[in-house]
Amino acid sequence: MIANTATSSLITAFGLGLSLMTSWVAADIHSPVVWALNVGGGQFNADSVLQYQSDDCSESPSCLSVPAVEGTQVQPLYKSYRTGNLLFSQPLENGVYDLTLHFMEPEDTPKGQRLFDVLAQGKLIIGNLDVRGSRDGRMRSALSRTIPNIQVTQGRLDISLKGLVGLPVISGFEVRQRQPTDTSPWALLWSDEFNKDGAVDADKWNIETWPARKVNNEDQTYTTRAKNLRIKDGLLVIEAHKEDYAGAKYSSARINSAGKMDILYGKLEVRARLPKGQGTWPAIWMMPTDPFRYATNCGPSKVDWQGNGACDAWPNSGEIDIMEHVGYDPNIVHGTVHTKDYVWVHWSQRKGSIKLDNVHENFYRYGLEWTPDSLTTTVNDVPYFTYYRDSDDWASWPFNHPFHVILNLAIGGDWGRAGGPIDNSAFPLRLEIDYVRAYRATAVPQ
Repeated sequence: MIANTATSSLITAFGLGLSLMTSWVAADIHSPVVWALNVGGGQFNADSVLQYQSDDCSESPSCLSVPAVEGTQVQPLYKSYRTGNLLFSQPLENGVYDLTLHFMEPEDTPKGQRLFDVLAQGKLIIGNLDVRGSRDGRMRSALSRTIPNIQVTQGRLDISLKGLVGLPVISGFEVRQRQPTDTSPWALLWSDEFNKDGAVDADKWNIETWPARKVNNEDQTYTTRAKNLRIKDGLLVIEAHKEDYAGAKYSSARINSAGKMDILYGKLEVRARLPKGQGTWPAIWMMPTDPFRYATNCGPSKVDWQGNGACDAWPNSGEIDIMEHVGYDPNIVHGTVHTKDYVWVHWSQRKGSIKLDNVHENFYRYGLEWTPDSLTTTVNDVPYFTYYRDSDDWASWPFNHPFHVILNLAIGGDWGRAGGPIDNSAFPLRLEIDYVRAYRATAVPQ
């Protein structure tokens, strides 16, 4: 394993705040990929580590391709595909594996007209999958879904697709063998463990107050009240309520670390338990501390730039979504990046997703690993989405300047209400955070 490192430093900026500029590791420190298949297509290298095998299409009329796919940096993987009730089988040593599947809807098939199940070892791992419905209703748009913790006990892994309506479709997959987590590449630089009951630490966090509908057509207002934001029993509690307050029908809270803990490269980890209920939209994410870094039509004098369609600070200067979860699609967590070139309003955003168990009951460690060449989102150290620097142009890679952490619980909004109306019977609802930790990378020896 070869590591590419730069000198680490801890520098002060933004008054008394901290800006963390860290050394970095370019090597893949995650569990090894033991099986990767470009379904319906030929062999290719996705990066210096990950090589996809070619599919044997010599006797398969179901091996097909499309000219291009939106929302991905890995065109060869998604352009080819197979349809039908399929079985993929590979000898593997006994152990625990993480499976990432890649799909796209190749035809103008209406939502609900191609539904299928995905099974591993004969057990259902994705039920009633509607690829188009899961990808914003778009055809030829990349969908990545990771399923962790698949057990191999008899020396073979079987992956199968079974149609419910129409024919199943798949473009590829990779399988990682779970290894013990190696924590040596990371050294803790900053944390908030939320061990003191009461208000959040003003030296570490800013509390934001927003009206409803400011961004994303969200239904909540954000407040500073202890009712919505407090530390209790070792947890940061962001609590949403159904109430008439400040012109909104719901109240919640949102905090950020801008000017107090800003990160450029390294690792961020947030241990959290998510709320349960249709209409919820919790997020752990990052925005640039200088939002005008790559803005072309506005500057610092335009303070209220968020939700301002006349200012292109967003998406030009970037956004990193480490964890988003919408209540109507329970236990599916999303990681996404937004840039000028790749943004949801053009359906070109780069994203991945992972299926978890009982996110409203269990705490998970949601992470980001950030180098000068890539961003990787993880859950409990399982990688499920990587975005690579594909050019030096800021329009696709604005991630070369400090960002800060944002923690919030939105209610409704365009995405939160996409699955139906808000469930008012579920309130009050909590996003609970056990800790937030920032790390610098250490050198990994050859």
